[in-house]
Amino acid sequence: MKYIAAIDQGTTSTRCLIIDKQAEVIATAQKEHQQIFPKPGWVEHDPIEIIENLRIVLQDALHKGCIASDDIASVGITNQRETTIAWNRETGKPYHHAIVWQDTRTDKICQDLTDRHLADVIKSKNGLPIATYFSGPKIQWLIENVNGIQKDLEKGVVCFGNIDAWLVWNLTGGPDRGVFATDVTNASRTMLFNLNTLTWDDELLEIFGIPKKSLPEIKPSSAFFGEISDEILAGVPVGGVLGDQQAALFGQLCFNPGDAKNTYGTGCFMLLNTGSQIIASENGLLTTVAYQIGSKPPCYALEGSIAITGALVQWLRDNLGIINNSAEIETLSKSVSNTGDVFFVPAFSGLYAPYWDANARGLIIGLTRYANKGHIARAALEATAYQTYDVLQAMQKDANLDLNQLKVDGGMVANTFLMQFQSDIIGKPVIRPMNTETTSIGAAFAAGLHSGYWHSIEALHSNWAASKKWYPKMDPKSREKLISRWHIAVDRSKNWAM
Repeated sequence: MKYIAAIDQGTTSTRCLIIDKQAEVIATAQKEHQQIFPKPGWVEHDPIEIIENLRIVLQDALHKGCIASDDIASVGITNQRETTIAWNRETGKPYHHAIVWQDTRTDKICQDLTDRHLADVIKSKNGLPIATYFSGPKIQWLIENVNGIQKDLEKGVVCFGNIDAWLVWNLTGGPDRGVFATDVTNASRTMLFNLNTLTWDDELLEIFGIPKKSLPEIKPSSAFFGEISDEILAGVPVGGVLGDQQAALFGQLCFNPGDAKNTYGTGCFMLLNTGSQIIASENGLLTTVAYQIGSKPPCYALEGSIAITGALVQWLRDNLGIINNSAEIETLSKSVSNTGDVFFVPAFSGLYAPYWDANARGLIIGLTRYANKGHIARAALEATAYQTYDVLQAMQKDANLDLNQLKVDGGMVANTFLMQFQSDIIGKPVIRPMNTETTSIGAAFAAGLHSGYWHSIEALHSNWAASKKWYPKMDPKSREKLISRWHIAVDRSKNWAM
């Protein structure tokens, strides 16, 4: 067996990467799927389109690499988290489009939970605040609003799961004995999971009105999930499943308490490994499972989630048309020496960590007739760095430590302007790895460890190297002024959608 196949099912596309023992990408294939916006604040995906795209990219990647299915030792899956699907286990048909993690339709459900004073109960069990971000309220909304689900729940044929469970179930047979399973990292994003017992929590299930039998079996991140029945990779085991941000932590080899990474994708996500310690955040962060390898105890993490980062570049391209492609934003940003005191708060889906204000909305502030598209583009990029600063500050307070560097990955780390500004704003070195496909590599590592393709975590360290480091150049007084102005802008974005 020569390779591992990594499936990366993300917010905007599905990819397959074929990875060798040195963690080099041998072949890759990618296909975007439609973004569906039925109402303001609603974001959906078509689950059938995602499965069809999955089969296309699997076949394309094997074809591009001239690789036979017999050469694949195992498959690892990483996925957009919290995006929720309901489907019929007998027919395999979804009841509704997938409700994406960015979706805010569950705001009334979340407000009701808050009004019932359940925030402390929920957070004490699963480390999550009450927010539209997570899967539990989405499942409750599906039960209450989609025809057929209530009736079929009584028959015991409804499956609720995040994207990973949908992929595993379809790959391993679907209605014909498909494996209905998830891993601890995805389960920890539902508001239904108990961090201490690593099981679905009966009290939380009762709060949301969700029957346990409608939820997938919870497995470790590196474990046997079943054999693929699809002819493209028939008989190949699925040996690893991780939510995308935990997969990036795994791929960055952040295996020690105190190791941290930040992924710049559609959203921005920073994770800090806290080892076996479950740290309850007092500064607006999430406590989550980082990973679990086989029967070993799980590792936990603190996480700061930012909803809109790369998606903001997409918005400038698709909605405003001030750039033709994402790569142009760096050139446009460098066309001006500063933002002209323009600040962009991209609270399109509310504010996530450390603010957690579902009623916040996006704003561009500081506009004068002097401002042009270069200033707006630069302000959009700088917003990513400011939000990362806020999360890092909260993380350091919760964990009572001072990080000395930040490992980074994701599509936006190719933007050298952003990476330098990020280092300037946090006042720390920023390190980009040689191979920035850390999310897919993390899923591959988890699958490869289970299959014996790699024999130990220690064997993985030879597969990671830094490609570039940025060091802070901005003087402290300028940094403090910019951060202060940013916080004023954030305050003015709050409580808009009443």
